[in-house]
Amino acid sequence: MFARSMTIPAALLAMTVGPVPALASHGEGQHMQMMDQTPMGLMMPQMSAERGRALFASKGCIVCHSINGVGGEDAPMLDASTMDEIMNPFDFAARMWRGAAAMVELQEEELGEQIELSGQELADIIAFVHDASEQAKLSEDDIPKSIAAMMHHQSEEDHHEEGEEGHSD
Repeated sequence: MFARSMTIPAALLAMTVGPVPALASHGEGQHMQMMDQTPMGLMMPQMSAERGRALFASKGCIVCHSINGVGGEDAPMLDASTMDEIMNPFDFAARMWRGAAAMVELQEEELGEQIELSGQELADIIAFVHDASEQAKLSEDDIPKSIAAMMHHQSEEDHHEEGEEGHSD
């Protein structure tokens, strides 16, 4: 069937029967996104690290996670250099699932709500997390003003709390 050395994503792509148009929502508008369909009727989204970079900042992932020193420190850094060289995107999603309870709690605490991601958005973020050249483009300028203000406010609260803990009466 497939060579033993073939990775799972490569095996899935080898089973692809061709691109099938599927509607995916991004931002305020919608556009047609091409996806690969397997004979089993499963769709594999085309992943975009560039869209993933924008989503990583705009969805609020950057509040807790950092990439190349840009972002929060409450969750693991997601530098491409720390990622497996070859990774099944479903394994990445499974890792997120294992930490879902803690992530949702932090999202609600830090952002006031749980982050909602479509399958396409998750695919794009996974592509970004694994693309060192796209990560090199990430800067503080990518962070929406509302999220940057929230991060700055939280940083001030952390410093204030640390100062209070050091005082004794």
